[in-house]
Amino acid sequence: MDAIGSFLPFIAIFAVMYFFMIAPQMKRSKQEKKFASELKRGDRVITKSGMHGKIVDLNDKDNSCVIETLAGKIKFDRSAISMEMSNKLNAPATVK
Repeated sequence: MDAIGSFLPFIAIFAVMYFFMIAPQMKRSKQEKKFASELKRGDRVITKSGMHGKIVDLNDKDNSCVIETLAGKIKFDRSAISMEMSNKLNAPATVK
């Protein structure tokens, strides 16, 4: 009985870490994978480095896409596209 009581704080710490750190990170990772898999031609996107453009080609073999910018066409990995910034860019404008 005393052995279980001594491990109880460690179990509680692990539970708190799981519910506040690990589980949200896993959920976010799933959302980003879903976002990357649902990209299609014509989508306006922003990369994680801040480059704005429109998707003109998707390649499933190497998981990349070609983005057309004002400077020309650039090939990026799909994981380089920012989910949050692209969703904000494509969100409908709200009227105040």
